[in-house]
Amino acid sequence: MPLGVPEYDRSASLASSAVFSAARLRGLRPDWLSDPKVWRTEILAGLVVALALIPEAISFSIIAGVDPAIGLFASFTMAVTIAIVGGRPAMISAATGAVALVIAPLNREHGLGYLIAAVILAGVFQIALGALGAAKLMRFVPRSVMVGFVNALAILIFMAQVPEMSNVPWAVYPLIAAGLALMVLFPKVTKVVPAPLVSIVILTVVTVAAGIAVPTVGDKGALPSSLPMPGLPDVPFTLDTLTTIAPYAFAMALVGLMESLMTAKLVDDITDTRSNKTRESIGQGIANIVTGFFGGMGGCAMIGQTMINVKVSGARTRLSTFLAGAFLMVLCIALGPVVSDIPMAALVAVMIMVSFATFDWHSIAPRTLKRMPTGEITVMAITVGCVVATHNLAIGVVVGSLTAVVIFARRVAHLAEVTAVADPDGTSVVYRVTGELFFASSNELVGQFDYAGDPAKVVIDLSAAHIWDASSVAALDAIETKYAQRGKTVEIIGLNEPSARIHGKLSGELTPSH
Repeated sequence: MPLGVPEYDRSASLASSAVFSAARLRGLRPDWLSDPKVWRTEILAGLVVALALIPEAISFSIIAGVDPAIGLFASFTMAVTIAIVGGRPAMISAATGAVALVIAPLNREHGLGYLIAAVILAGVFQIALGALGAAKLMRFVPRSVMVGFVNALAILIFMAQVPEMSNVPWAVYPLIAAGLALMVLFPKVTKVVPAPLVSIVILTVVTVAAGIAVPTVGDKGALPSSLPMPGLPDVPFTLDTLTTIAPYAFAMALVGLMESLMTAKLVDDITDTRSNKTRESIGQGIANIVTGFFGGMGGCAMIGQTMINVKVSGARTRLSTFLAGAFLMVLCIALGPVVSDIPMAALVAVMIMVSFATFDWHSIAPRTLKRMPTGEITVMAITVGCVVATHNLAIGVVVGSLTAVVIFARRVAHLAEVTAVADPDGTSVVYRVTGELFFASSNELVGQFDYAGDPAKVVIDLSAAHIWDASSVAALDAIETKYAQRGKTVEIIGLNEPSARIHGKLSGELTPSH
């Protein structure tokens, strides 16, 4: 102990430091950690999602052509990892059909090792895209595309249940009806326990106790009996391997990011909160890298399970996401025989309810459609049609957004107007241009001047216009050239600072000199 420092002073200093550290930790700790009601909601939501994940993960494994355990391991590692590193609390990430469709050909042609390597590389691509600001592109997705995305998602969720209702014992149908009735009526009694969980438990007990022979989760495939172990993909680490997996990995990265960011935006709207899209993009990459090293098939945000978690069960924190993955492995390993007895009818009923709750019914109400601009309705319909036809949400969003851009460009192209005011003495004419000048509107600009009939001096007033691109500068150059060919001069006035900058930089430089 230093000389001159009393022992009790040192003790007091240590005590005050400990109090300060504890207070600082309490400040960093989320408020919900001390709320038992939130804990109950999050734990039960995670359990419901885990139960719904099992048959989905097995189905997506079949699509990808891999063992069911590969899809289940991916759902476990994706959910647990994204709960920690993701940017959107309460969103569920796991093995998905979109990712399975992208990587299935690679597995079929080259084997599981190449698939795992592609998952890891896709994660690297997602981290790079996230760091480069790819998430910011989401602000260019119009509302009509978002509505179409949500409605298409609801349709796909329902369509995915149709095979579970075809060529099945008659007892499946009353079980589905009973499950739906329970989920509608039980919340009127209490909301302490999620209605989907009650429905799954009751229908399982009834089918097992009564010995009703209906398809069960166990019929989908064998559940894993141990935790996944980390390891490297069984591929040669050569340039040839990289060129083989890179196209699949990049496609997977793009599809996964788009689905995840669209889902995050949807959850933002439902919960009336904001999320960090850049962190989510990078988090998806980290989760896929972790999943690849644990032998999983990769994945992205699962919209159906996210709706169960957020909209049906009321979860709002990372705890539900983490527990969904943790419960998934516990259910498979410790309670495999019990989980295998869950009737598929119970899970089908849950997903039908999710489909109904997800669809934006207001968007197709006659009153809404009467007031909605035709272009908006067209974009929404095209988005839905593309998604349903391709079963790929990313394609629908891209096509819908491009359609919206074309419709917007056509609409804005007609907003540029030209009015002429002749000088009383007949020696000059002033053309006043109003509106936005860009590639679409500038094409019509050249034809709105009277080159032969105008006097020797022509003034073009752009004080009420704005130049956006090189096409507009080229159009103004063409106008000047047409007048010059007739021995007339053109003066351009009223340019705002950005317009003057682009005009000064490009004017006279866009056509080859002779």
